[in-house]
Amino acid sequence: MLKVDSRDIVLVVDDSPDTLRMLTDAIEDSGKTVLVARAGAQALSMIEKVKPDVILMDAVMPGMDGFETCRRLKQIKELAHVPIIFMTGLSETGDIIKGLEAGGVDYVTKPIVPEELLARIHVHLVNARKTHSAQAALDVFGRFLLAANRSGRVLWCTPQTVKLLSAAVQDFASEQYVLPPKVQAWLAECAGAKGGNPSETIALADTGAPIKTELSFIGAIGADEYLLRLIEGDVGGDADLLKRKLAVTQREAEVLFWIARGKSNRDIAEILDLSPRTVNKHLEQIYAKLGVENRASAAALAVRTLVVR
Repeated sequence: MLKVDSRDIVLVVDDSPDTLRMLTDAIEDSGKTVLVARAGAQALSMIEKVKPDVILMDAVMPGMDGFETCRRLKQIKELAHVPIIFMTGLSETGDIIKGLEAGGVDYVTKPIVPEELLARIHVHLVNARKTHSAQAALDVFGRFLLAANRSGRVLWCTPQTVKLLSAAVQDFASEQYVLPPKVQAWLAECAGAKGGNPSETIALADTGAPIKTELSFIGAIGADEYLLRLIEGDVGGDADLLKRKLAVTQREAEVLFWIARGKSNRDIAEILDLSPRTVNKHLEQIYAKLGVENRASAAALAVRTLVVR
């Protein structure tokens, strides 16, 4: 796929000549390049040669409608982050939900107000680029991160996560993998909690995975997109690694491990059968040995050590 020039490319998919004419004039006046498709099949053919930055999709078209066209476009890996905005005369809630479930990020109702549409295009272009850049950065650093929706379908994974899940789960395929029912229930519970609970984890091993792995809930990053971290190995193994690499005692390594997992001092005290005061004492020693000033810095160093094992 190629970009025809350095300007933003907007693909408009609509079977109405009047709508196409009006949108082409408005979008080109804003300094963007416009591509036009009169049908869903034509849009699918067009994106094989040129990659748009944003797609405006008519919901109701003869033949393949906008919903099905959107679903097929979203199956193309290179277009996964490209925002699709539906244009529709439909106002029923069910139709709006249908468009969002098909992969759309927004919708505008007809008759279209060009100024409003251009503002929405700008917002979604900015958001899409931020998301794409962040995911690319995660890929480079090899973090064990993945995103899933509330139904448990994996939306994307970093390369290291794909490798680990491929080893942990039989017949794993990142583009169509759905988390096991037990994990789905856990994810729905975390997503429904106010603000989420990033310290909560669940073991994939309990769902039949051949090697021990856990998922940690980090938080919501979209309307129905939740960021998860994959953790390999058991507490003892990770604590031993922290002990060796960071030159701390076994108990300090255990405290540091649970700090990296987002646990509070009270939680750590209960887990390790210590008093909160003893946990504070261990933290003071950890800060001194690691040369850090606070809990966040200690946790970050521990996470880096465990990731680059």
